[in-house]
Parts: sequence; structure tokens; C-alpha cells
Amino acid sequence: MTSGLWELVLEGIWTTVQLLLFSALLAGAVSFAVGIARTSRRWIVRFLAGFYTEVFRGTSALIMIFWVYFVLPLAFGWQLVPMWAGTLALGLTYGAYGAEIVRGALNAVEPAQREGGIALGFTPWQRMRLILLPQAVPEMIPSFCNLLIELLKGTALVSVMGMGDLAFSGNLVRLALQQSAEIYSYVLLIYFVIAFLLTRMMRGLEKRLKAGIGKEPERGVSRRELRRAETTGVGAAGAGAIAGGGGS
Repeated sequence: MTSGLWELVLEGIWTTVQLLLFSALLAGAVSFAVGIARTSRRWIVRFLAGFYTEVFRGTSALIMIFWVYFVLPLAFGWQLVPMWAGTLALGLTYGAYGAEIVRGALNAVEPAQREGGIALGFTPWQRMRLILLPQAVPEMIPSFCNLLIELLKGTALVSVMGMGDLAFSGNLVRLALQQSAEIYSYVLLIYFVIAFLLTRMMRGLEKRLKAGIGKEPERGVSRRELRRAETTGVGAAGAGAIAGGGGS
């Protein structure tokens, strides 16, 4: 490719990274706000949060982009630039999925932890901020990592608005060079590299958060089960049984 075409691809990468960052920030804020609301004691709060979640999980992200970019200006007179239209549509859509991750992680915290906060006289917000979230957030990271990768791939949908993201730029280069296999292979590789970097970053964040509460990320079941067996004496019995079987 010529230098001009490479510059077009680099601009597309930068646009994709910007869109990913903005929509991830919006999706994260929506995830925690709606996810916490779904654990509220007030039924109206749970109902509204659940309604939002079901609506945005049950609609297509592509149609949501069309709606925000084409329908919203006609209905309300608000014309958003492609970057903010894509950010709003993707952030609200993927935030609905993230809300279920937050809700599930909060509900997975041991009930004794909540009861301890009540016994100490903490308010509901203090229990959430000081007890529940510090334990639940590290457990959310693997699921949020998967959601972030899905969001990265979802950014390609904004090309339908003519936005110069990586997918749109790659298609322009393909039309210019008439080399579909090579260009799309490059685009796939670039998406993979970005996804790999995001995965490593989220893995490091998970280690750091779990170290803060004295836990380690799961590395394998066999080692944990072996350690438990050794401490309970089951391992010795199992070893004896194996030895006995070998002798027979």
C-alpha cells in the first residue's frame, strides 16, 4: 500500500480506539448505575432498571445506531455527529449487558458480608461502597473483559454511518486496490492485536484488584483441589488407594 493509504488505515485505527474508549466509559457508568439499581430494595427502582435492561438487550445494536443517527434528529431535532451517535448507541446497548454482570457479582457476595455491615450500623450506600463493591468488582473483571472485546468488534457497526473507523477505512482501501483478501486480513490482524492488548490489560487489572483483597486469579482447579485434599487428609487416602490398586 502507498503511504496515503496507510495513513487512511491509521486514522481508522485512531477513530476506532476513540470510539471504543468513549463507549466503554459510557457503558461502564450505565452498567454500575443500572446493575446497582437492580439490587435495590425499592420495587420501582428494580422495575425501571429491569425494563431498561430488557429493552436494550432485546434490540439490535445496528438498528440502535440507525435510530440514534437517523431517527433522533427527525423526532427531536437533535443531530449528533457520528462519533457521539455511535458512542451513545453502543454505550447504552452494551451497558445493558454490563448491568447484568454487576447485578450477578453483587448477588454473589456472601450474605454474611451484608449482615456484618448492618450490624456495624452502615447505611446502604456505605455497605455498597465499603463492603460489597470491593469484593464484587474483581469478580466482574473477566466478564467485563469479554464484554469489552465484544464492544471492540461492535465498533465496526458505525461504518454504516460513513464514519471513518477501521472497518470503513479498510473497505475504502480494498476498493482502491481491489485486493480483498490482503486488506481484510490486515484488518482482522489489527482487531486481534487491539483485543489482545485489552485482554492483557484487563488481566493485569484483575490481579491488582484481587491482590488488594488478598485473593488470586483462578489458575486451575487441579492445584486448588490438590491443596484442599492434602489439608483434609483425602489426598493421603487417595494415594493409598492408588498404591493398593497398583499392588494388586
